[in-house]
Amino acid sequence: MILTMEMRFIRSSKMSGQKNTPGQLELSVVMPCLNEADTLAICIDKANSAMALHKINGEVIVADNGSTDDSVKIAEVHSARVVPVKEKGYGNALLGGIAAAQGKYIVMGDADDSYDFLEIPRFVDKLREGYDLVQGCRLPSGGGHLEDGAMPWSHRLIGNPLFSWMARHWFGAPIHDVYCGLRGFRKDYFVSLGQRCLGMEFATEMIIKSSLYKAKIAEVPITLHKDGRKTHTSHLRTVRDGWRTLRFFLIYSPRHLFFIPGLILVMLGLVGYVIALPGLSIAGITFDAHTLLFSSLALICGFQAISLMFLTKIFAINEGLMPSSGRFDNFVISINIEKILFVASLLVLGGLVLLASAMNMWRLVDFGHLDYAETMRLVIPGATFTAIGFQVAISSFVIGMFRLKRK
Repeated sequence: MILTMEMRFIRSSKMSGQKNTPGQLELSVVMPCLNEADTLAICIDKANSAMALHKINGEVIVADNGSTDDSVKIAEVHSARVVPVKEKGYGNALLGGIAAAQGKYIVMGDADDSYDFLEIPRFVDKLREGYDLVQGCRLPSGGGHLEDGAMPWSHRLIGNPLFSWMARHWFGAPIHDVYCGLRGFRKDYFVSLGQRCLGMEFATEMIIKSSLYKAKIAEVPITLHKDGRKTHTSHLRTVRDGWRTLRFFLIYSPRHLFFIPGLILVMLGLVGYVIALPGLSIAGITFDAHTLLFSSLALICGFQAISLMFLTKIFAINEGLMPSSGRFDNFVISINIEKILFVASLLVLGGLVLLASAMNMWRLVDFGHLDYAETMRLVIPGATFTAIGFQVAISSFVIGMFRLKRK
């Protein structure tokens, strides 16, 4: 009944054909499009109907990413403004459409009829309340609803809940459906985000950066309908897109990508040293030089990972990819290069002293045969400390490069 009432406004919306000048519109509905002739018309009509019914002064923009079917013609017939975007990719299409939008607010959504654009006013209401970003939620965990067959079971039960959980716990995102493509935001806020991703990571980047920068985010439960396409299948690829999301999450979380694995490796290496240096036997197993070698490998890899965490964190903050927040981030930013070099020098010096001691043991036997179980207890730690000290010294200069002021 409600749908019937709202669809009555389609004709009047089309007939109005408003030609608005920049600054007059409240809302721009942006739909990325690549061969969506099957469903584009109903999506445009629903968006126009919703705006007409709720007296929202707005427009529909179809960001066409090189369609070879009748999508462009359909968009024009149904009173949408077509913005051609030559650069391929979901993010590129949206960037082109958003850049051309004249509205104060933007609502973006796919043009496959899986999202009901009659729900647009709920997003606008939240934006009017002062929220920066309003994210739709299709999953029951956030109050949403999935029609039968609307989402593959692997996305519904594994991928989306997992990545949404990671977004909440890694980045503090107050959402339950990280992949939902129906969302609204202020255009000026979007410009301030400085989005970098041009592919399918575009939508995920928006949520993560908004969460890191403590934006005001709301979540609106919506219904996901079965894809209305007939001539081609969804552009999504489960394994490929899942990996790209995981990769993006890790890139944006140096703590999880570098620091935590590095810390675990360092701890394992130190435990190995405590056991192997004195040659302890535990449960009949003797830990000797070989254990020491494995422990050194863990220490070197662990310190390398931790140093990469510091480097990527400093780079990301300097480039505005993420904010400096919390005592840990402030500590990273305030690192003194000269102090790092001093620590690196001590490590290298300690390593060289151990290596020199091993050389002296060789000299004492007239450079003949050695008891390798004994000399390796000097050589392996000596080489390890020297290598770690060298890594730390190099990292300090890279930090200095990142901190060079630019115009």
